[in-house]
Amino acid sequence: MAFRINHIHLKASDPRKTAEWYVRAFNFKIMSDETRVFGDRFVRCQSEDGGMAVNISGARTGERLGPGDASAHHGLEHFGFDSTHLETDITRLEGLGARLLEGPIQVPNGPRIAFMWAPDDVRVELIEPRKMAGGSGGCC
Repeated sequence: MAFRINHIHLKASDPRKTAEWYVRAFNFKIMSDETRVFGDRFVRCQSEDGGMAVNISGARTGERLGPGDASAHHGLEHFGFDSTHLETDITRLEGLGARLLEGPIQVPNGPRIAFMWAPDDVRVELIEPRKMAGGSGGCC
């Protein structure tokens, strides 16, 4: 069996508020919002293209959450979003409360990237594909 990523799960002090930020920032769709048997508010979201499920929840009953860390670190460090124009998306996301952490950076022979702080100390990457000479992205 081939393994496929099922979802990303974010923890937030206010899951609905965080989910609504991702709706504004990246056109997520909120699929459901409930309190689970674990005692946590659980908001199921989906990326605009339907390709990724993102769950956002608070602490479970009796669970103590450590702080987030939007800096570079070991473990799951960030998740990335495609961007057609980095500067435009950086400005738009800053207007929603995000902060630029690093970039834009031109990766040699690759895309331009930038890292941003998002709510709940989540690190997100914006990736602008490499522009091909002559404006054509195609081949052969």
